[in-house]
Amino acid sequence: MKSIMYLHGEPRIIWEEEEVEQMIIKENLAFAVIGKFSYGCPTIQDLRKIIPKQCDLKGECNIGLLSNRHVLIRASCLEDYVNLLSKPAFYLMISGWSYTMRTLKWEPMFNPEEETSTAIAWISFPALPLNFFVKEAVFSLAAAVGKPLQVDLVTKNQTRPSCARVKVEVDLLREFPHKIIVGVRKRTREVVEKNIQIKYDYLPKYCKNCKIRVTMRNNVLFCILNYTRRRRRKIKGVMKRQQKRRTSSHLSRIFKTKGKIKILKGLSRITVKGTMGQEVNIINPNRFG
Repeated sequence: MKSIMYLHGEPRIIWEEEEVEQMIIKENLAFAVIGKFSYGCPTIQDLRKIIPKQCDLKGECNIGLLSNRHVLIRASCLEDYVNLLSKPAFYLMISGWSYTMRTLKWEPMFNPEEETSTAIAWISFPALPLNFFVKEAVFSLAAAVGKPLQVDLVTKNQTRPSCARVKVEVDLLREFPHKIIVGVRKRTREVVEKNIQIKYDYLPKYCKNCKIRVTMRNNVLFCILNYTRRRRRKIKGVMKRQQKRRTSSHLSRIFKTKGKIKILKGLSRITVKGTMGQEVNIINPNRFG
């Protein structure tokens, strides 16, 4: 058992990263994927039946409920793990209804209120020398971008010599290189180098403030949470201005009663002069409306 430490009177336990990795293996979480339902979620019994079929999973999987919008899919093989994370969304059909499920990589400190910045992306190396098409060389090049997962079938079968393509696990918060230098050291100790371009098929965008994946609109990041907050603030400001106009309009309708009433400016409080010259503070103008 781990020993408990106290910091400012609060108990805490710290595990080493190597220990956490062993826990992940024991709990079959090495290929775990989060399924997120933003617009309604089927029952867990239905999900256990349809996810393996409609997501075309090859191996066995264990599916459990994490929250009212999240399910945990424990895949048993790398191929299913990569396939689940490669699609932007799955549209699951149940009893004539379509449910949208987006997939995210499971992480040890998973928070249902946030989305992980880890994603799957295809990258390619055009004009790569053919001798570097072997899996070990392609994986070494792809490591400059992220964690290499698999080469595509065309690269594996050697039927497209113009370009090598590989699927990589990337962190959307980092800066991505657009070229890499490959070199060969000759027996004379001379190094011959060549610049290789790195092309990205598609990289999702990530909002650092809201910690969710976002889309691009007119070459500008569009975050639905930021948009909703700005919209609410705008509506709130409009409602305040309308309320102020209604209050001013109501005050202008106060009629004279007995004697001369002089209305001095004020919104929540009105000062009037009566027939005897005395000043009276009126808090509720509805009494005189």
